[in-house]
Amino acid sequence: MRNITLLYDDINKGDLILVNGAYPMIQRQTPASFSMVQNSYNITMQTNASKLLSHLFEAVNCKNDIVPVSGYRSPEEQSEIYKTSLAENGQEFTKAYIALPHHSEHQTGLAIDLALKQEEIDFIRPYFPYDGICHEFRKLAPHYGFIERYPQGKENITGIAHKPWHFRFVGFPHSKIITEENITLEEYIEYLKLYPYGGKHLYIEHRNQIIEVFYVCISNMTSKKISIKDNLLYQVSGNNVDGVIFTNWRERYE
Repeated sequence: MRNITLLYDDINKGDLILVNGAYPMIQRQTPASFSMVQNSYNITMQTNASKLLSHLFEAVNCKNDIVPVSGYRSPEEQSEIYKTSLAENGQEFTKAYIALPHHSEHQTGLAIDLALKQEEIDFIRPYFPYDGICHEFRKLAPHYGFIERYPQGKENITGIAHKPWHFRFVGFPHSKIITEENITLEEYIEYLKLYPYGGKHLYIEHRNQIIEVFYVCISNMTSKKISIKDNLLYQVSGNNVDGVIFTNWRERYE
């Protein structure tokens, strides 16, 4: 068995961190971990998310039809966008569509706003319909780790209006589960607490692999030690709430 020590700071980093009105972004991002998004001039994302978005663009063959509108934003940029919208659009509109600084997913470097390529593109509410090439993008997005983050009918959970143009990288298989279950990231974070370390774990079969997912609570602790099987390929992500999520891969017939 392999022993792993989890630190309290691990809660606030990783692909599955929840950033919303209740849970702010804690760790400030560094430009070194970012790269340019394909088919853009100055839009960046976390490097792994950017690479997988490029693969998704290629799979959909949409580089001439879909354009990135907004990726990573610093807290200062988010503050300016918020203030400008307040002045131009009023409080009700701004509260619905734009998060406060430190509460925006764009600050994670894991979010991307996309638009169907047109002469005029609205920066705040870009046009990204549910048919044509945009439909093809949505259909394949979960296979590359992306979810539509703010679906219609979930506004009371996310605290944000329906935003069909806003996609969030959470990684696979989490993107697949969230999409198939028609739930939000908020709901998924709570759902995973049904599968704690030391209890029943969540298992997903994918091709020739079995993927194991479980939650570890580390709130109110400086550290926590856990054990997993040797030679497992695994990822750890905080949820930005109260713990971390382990994702392990192994061959189906091991």
